[in-house]
Amino acid sequence: MASTVRTSRSSAKPDVICAEAVDLAREAAEAEAGVMGVGEHLGVQAEGERVVSHWFACPHPGYVGWRWSVTLARASRARKATVDEVVLLPGEEALRSAEWIPWADRIQPGDVQPGLLMPSPEDDPRLEPGYTGGEEAADPDPAEASQIRAVVAELGLGRERVLSAFGHDEAAERWDAGDGGPDNQMTKQAPGVCVSCGFFLRIRGSLGRTFGVCANAYSPSDGRVVTVDHGCGAHSSVTPDEKPGELPPPVWDTIAWDQPDTLFD
Repeated sequence: MASTVRTSRSSAKPDVICAEAVDLAREAAEAEAGVMGVGEHLGVQAEGERVVSHWFACPHPGYVGWRWSVTLARASRARKATVDEVVLLPGEEALRSAEWIPWADRIQPGDVQPGLLMPSPEDDPRLEPGYTGGEEAADPDPAEASQIRAVVAELGLGRERVLSAFGHDEAAERWDAGDGGPDNQMTKQAPGVCVSCGFFLRIRGSLGRTFGVCANAYSPSDGRVVTVDHGCGAHSSVTPDEKPGELPPPVWDTIAWDQPDTLFD
């Protein structure tokens, strides 16, 4: 393929000496490429005053569409170009890896396994500062502070951070849209909803108006958060269709037979 000249965004004209130093650029590319190899010369692009980039194809089968970029520069009044940089860059049709996503954004529900720690950021919108007693928390003497700590502990507020209003809303939306919500085939075929089931345990706090926990070992929702309008076939109101009646009397209540005669009679 014949070499082509490309202009940069600044519309600068390629430096003649740098543009003609194709052999120098190829040697630099081959020294960097090693076993990956260097293919045909694809063109020249002006990067600035007395700075150009030479493009070479990369023949390696693992880098289809990639190309070597060798940047040459020339000092003012110098008659020879020098190598400034050699890099392998993707072309328009190059096969690239997926865009990198930070771990904090890549983690999904259920990904936290034993031994894995997932810290909550300081600015986590799901949390807000809780009440821990402030400066009086470490002083066990004042009776008033002791009473406050007792009430706080009973309400579950004696923690550095608690769920914020955003955290409550996010959890409610996630639980309502999950398998324990009302919009699924199991609920549609259930004989009743959880709020009327004897195995339904309401959770504490404001979320308890809408959610609870299933305590039926035979339900697929056992131990999980369910909505009051969720349902399954293990509802406590389900009873057998027919109750077993009393067993009929036996055909023979006693069995008797004649004793056979023996030689001793």
